[in-house]
Amino acid sequence: MTVVIKWLGHAAFQIKAIEKIIYIDLEKSSRPEEKADLILVTHSHFDHCDPAKIAEARQDATVIIAPADCVEKIGGTVQSLEPGDETDIDGIHVKAVQAYNVKRFRSPGKPFHPKGLGVGYLITVEGKVIYHAGDTDFIPEMEQLGKVDVALLPTGDTYTMDDLDGAEAALTIKPRVVIPMHIWNTNPEVFRRRVEAASDIHVQILEPGKEYRLD
Repeated sequence: MTVVIKWLGHAAFQIKAIEKIIYIDLEKSSRPEEKADLILVTHSHFDHCDPAKIAEARQDATVIIAPADCVEKIGGTVQSLEPGDETDIDGIHVKAVQAYNVKRFRSPGKPFHPKGLGVGYLITVEGKVIYHAGDTDFIPEMEQLGKVDVALLPTGDTYTMDDLDGAEAALTIKPRVVIPMHIWNTNPEVFRRRVEAASDIHVQILEPGKEYRLD
């Protein structure tokens, strides 16, 4: 069965599989055109957790998974997973993993994303594994992710990995496909060249609103 991954811009994605709709990191410019079965939030920053957009996509049966400091902001029933925690929702397996900065700081000793602020997610559906890294640098835990079919990696620099760090992460994770996201002033073509020159990983560069179909 095909899994359809649509980039909504920034770090927001829609994943469609087994007649289910999954959203990740909805923010103010996202356009969730279908109601969600599952909404995942990696961390509480406004450009990853917009309560109005979450409410727009939410329906009575929607499951929402977000870090604990997002719960009051989102409202209603919200489940939180710590790194290493796993859960199953109607044929979708979700595992939280670490996401944090080791190189990018707002001031000395104060990373933009300290360890414990947010998570990434491994989403398994239709036997395929999609990794949404959240906001993170290249971190040692990426070596332990296991099988990944599609990696969604932030490559914008300033707050996350840049093209070169992202390429190093991709080469470590070894997914079949990698899609850059959270892009600021970096050039995804630099990322593509670096990854594809050193591996058989396919780099898929999307425009907002465009899809990648994983068979």
